[in-house]
Amino acid sequence: MRRFAKAGNRVLFVNSISMGLPGLANKDLLPRIARKLRSYARLARSTPEGVTVVSPAVIPFFGTRAARAVNRKLLAMQIGRLARRGGLKRPILWIAIPTAADMIGEFNEQLVIYQVSDKYDANLMDHATDLATIRKLHERAIDKADIVLYSGQKLLAEAERGRERSFLLEQAVDFDHWSPVGAGKLEIAEAVARIPHPRLGYFGAIEPWLIDQELIKRAARERPDWQWIFIGNKSRGVEVEALPNTHFLPPVPYQELPHYAAGFDVCVLPWDTAHSFTSYGSAIKVREYLATGLPVVISPLPEYEEMSDVLRIARSHDDWFRLVAEALDEKDPTAARARQAAVSNGTWDARAEWVSNLIEQTLAADSRR
Repeated sequence: MRRFAKAGNRVLFVNSISMGLPGLANKDLLPRIARKLRSYARLARSTPEGVTVVSPAVIPFFGTRAARAVNRKLLAMQIGRLARRGGLKRPILWIAIPTAADMIGEFNEQLVIYQVSDKYDANLMDHATDLATIRKLHERAIDKADIVLYSGQKLLAEAERGRERSFLLEQAVDFDHWSPVGAGKLEIAEAVARIPHPRLGYFGAIEPWLIDQELIKRAARERPDWQWIFIGNKSRGVEVEALPNTHFLPPVPYQELPHYAAGFDVCVLPWDTAHSFTSYGSAIKVREYLATGLPVVISPLPEYEEMSDVLRIARSHDDWFRLVAEALDEKDPTAARARQAAVSNGTWDARAEWVSNLIEQTLAADSRR
């Protein structure tokens, strides 16, 4: 969206309206409510690229028709007013979550894009909305969309509805932002620099069901010198937080994150991919890791099997121990260059250009009907 705005398009970006709050028993319920209230306090802001970012107020429940009807009116009122103020008379509506399906048709849009980035009806962890309801909304969004974009190969391969309108939109990377990390010229963030080597670094969501905590526990026993660094929003219930070789740092602004990665010895993605929901992930961070040139060890994801020549894919805990040790001993400079070369052409600029052409082709085809 930042690329679209730079190209002269008017972009109204609506922050996620979520798929509902987690259940009352979820330890992260109150922090989630607090984060939502903070975002509601500021309806709209502008980015340097010209994107208007909107955090609309909604009822955080989507399990009933009544709640969705209220949310539809709230969103149409708030977003519609901003769209009219920005001169968006017949916008392109791009939605990326099933609960946004109710908004199709509310803005006199000329084209609808539905971006599927997760196996939504397999998410049993962080919301209480009935999965059958999520599935129905997902199917409705596919049926009404002019273009359906899948961010993962596994998601696209299993798609049954709207195949003729479905395309793979692979994740991308801001290559110039991350490539200086491996050159050793960036100043390392103090919060990382004070942690002993070897450092295994991760940034992103930190959920108790997402991170392979059994792996981290075993590493604490068998490789206590390995220092695991986690950067990002941490949900409650993460059991490994108290281990002596785990370090949890708060979220870092995107512009500063390379300075933290510059202190990593190995970039890791220790996800528990035994969960069906997790196994569909396309993890943008893997491409960002590769762009740094640093060694990368990840849990198996279908999205990255084709890149096994530049990734170390750990299919078991034993693999993790072997591959991390191998990565820490890596001395071949050509390996770093190969990792960067694997993602250097997959930039957000390239993705934005591809999507722009697809939109123009679809609009042109519609006009000839």
